[in-house]
Amino acid sequence: MSVNVNRSVSDQFYRYKMPRLIAKVEGKGNGIKTVIVNMVDVAKALNRPPTYPTKFFGCELGAQTQFDSKNDRYIVNGSHEANKLQDMLDGFIRKFVLCPECDNPETDLHINPKKQTIGNSCKACGYRGMLDTRHKLCTFILKNPPENESGSVKKEKEKKNRKKDKENGSGGEAANRDDIDAPDAVDGDDDDEDWAEETTEEAQRRRMEEISEHAKNLTLSEDLEKTLEERVNMFYNFVKQKKEEGVIDSADKDILAEAERLDVKAMGPLILSELLFDQNIREQIKKYKRHFLRFCHNNKKAQKYLLGGFECLVKLYQIQLLPRVPIILKDLYDADMLEEDVILAWAEKVSKKYVSKELAKEIHSKAEPFVKWLKEAEEESEGSEEEEEEDEDNVEVVYSSSARELKMETVTPVKQEKEEDDIDIDAI
Repeated sequence: MSVNVNRSVSDQFYRYKMPRLIAKVEGKGNGIKTVIVNMVDVAKALNRPPTYPTKFFGCELGAQTQFDSKNDRYIVNGSHEANKLQDMLDGFIRKFVLCPECDNPETDLHINPKKQTIGNSCKACGYRGMLDTRHKLCTFILKNPPENESGSVKKEKEKKNRKKDKENGSGGEAANRDDIDAPDAVDGDDDDEDWAEETTEEAQRRRMEEISEHAKNLTLSEDLEKTLEERVNMFYNFVKQKKEEGVIDSADKDILAEAERLDVKAMGPLILSELLFDQNIREQIKKYKRHFLRFCHNNKKAQKYLLGGFECLVKLYQIQLLPRVPIILKDLYDADMLEEDVILAWAEKVSKKYVSKELAKEIHSKAEPFVKWLKEAEEESEGSEEEEEEDEDNVEVVYSSSARELKMETVTPVKQEKEEDDIDIDAI
């Protein structure tokens, strides 16, 4: 569940969200401690390192803190309730995140280790100012600058390293002073540059890109906190819009990216079946093969959802598609959208998950000739390799429009001039 970054704002459409803090108490007696389970996600929404709010809790509670960034474990010693820590987090946000001018959370901290000051800049309103460094956390921040530290921080570190090198070298004191003093002046210039408001068109464009990227990250976090049903509906609307705009044919990569963003990739074929298939499914399998392969290639769960989508389609176009079930399944199989073991597993059990029990039985009954052919082909594959190749060359499954069913026929092999190249999904 997400909450507003600025919890004093009650607007439900406030776009700056963060996950509600989750705390877990571990240990007993003197070893009792509180693990903030989702501190990384909370800190990401605030655009601050996870160590900062954790250390803030320690300062406010008078407790020791522990950081294990490799395993994403951020700990405050003692037993503390999540609600209490959530209220305390509001204090951190007011002091170290929100802009003092516009209350927007799109701010960055800037450290000047030489002057021991912490600056605060807002991407939304352009505010630039200094933080009150009397809070104990400021000492920690000065020693552990954020990743977006200013150039003066790096130059200060470089200056100290050069000083150590000179002290260990054989150069004279005058030469040492010349080398060390020079960066001081540069640092002073950099301090001014850090806080100067750039007004060029390029600078303004960069600031807008930073704001957009930060807002996008916040939106992404918010989308992933929605229910599965809400995320599936969002994906459905995305694909539908591509279709209505007439760009669906070339949108296969964008569709996959959106499904992965919303964490609904496995269910993608179910949605695609509804929007891209109708009674002309045989032609549409060829047309949209690439779209489905992006989801179904080496993904058995996605293939199961594709079979569910196929059952739903048969329900919608029962008169046209029910008699053609076996040949359509073969088309899906030949297109590598369905694997043999997935089809055989589906055939073993009739499910009413997508259609009524009665219709599901009919679909499975119509599929029996194709399923039988798959099983026989599997049994034959256990023989010698030469026998397998000869059998596959001389036996094929064909659809008889008069018999309205799948049957086995022995045919004379015909040498093709050119075989259709298989699509390498990894090369798409």
